[in-house]
Amino acid sequence: MSTVISTARAALDESVDDGTVGEHVGTTDEGFGLVTERFACLLPGYVGWYWAVSLSVLDGEATVNDIVLLPGDEAIVAPEWTPYRERIRPGDLGPGDVLPPEEDDIRLVPAWSAGDGDGTGVVDRHFAREIGLGREWVLSLEGREDAAERWYEGESGPDAPIAKQAPGICGTCGFLVSLAGDLSDRFGVCANKMANADGRVVALTHGCGAHSGTRPKRSNSAASLPDPVLDTMTDEVEEF
Repeated sequence: MSTVISTARAALDESVDDGTVGEHVGTTDEGFGLVTERFACLLPGYVGWYWAVSLSVLDGEATVNDIVLLPGDEAIVAPEWTPYRERIRPGDLGPGDVLPPEEDDIRLVPAWSAGDGDGTGVVDRHFAREIGLGREWVLSLEGREDAAERWYEGESGPDAPIAKQAPGICGTCGFLVSLAGDLSDRFGVCANKMANADGRVVALTHGCGAHSGTRPKRSNSAASLPDPVLDTMTDEVEEF
């Protein structure tokens, strides 16, 4: 065993509990007179980890710089930390949970700058209405289109299985409640308590079997029965 490895092993034996240091498993030359000696770790629950001893070597003399416990390629470690905002999914929020929007969320703009009018004075009335309601932020054009795309491609869009077999579309249904604003030309709210989408936003091209124009199918009347026929060819034997 070289002097450097011996120095590293002695430092480990002095610093950590007995029985937790295994055999020497390798040396890494870090350059500029720095080397790292690696020793197997025998601590319970640390399979695949190793003790790393960093040393400075000059003129054959080794000086210990640091001792750390590091995971190896086969070590079990915690997954890389993911911010809460990236882990949460739609429907995860419960009572008391909060999820503030990002400071630079492109889906929101100040109410006074939301230019979604027709250029004939509607814009000013829109701003006044938003400010009067006390809403500091409103949906931006990107925010509205993001919502529209999500709704259109989801279960309330025209490609849902229930919509493909519907007798009519929501745009012609009497149970549809119209929306106001820029999304009114594509979406409404279902108000049919018997429909799966009751109380939810639906695309005008969505549909279901509870369409207001649906009529019950009339069953065919029972066919008249033929006159009875007497079987005179077969002998019937009755046992007593």
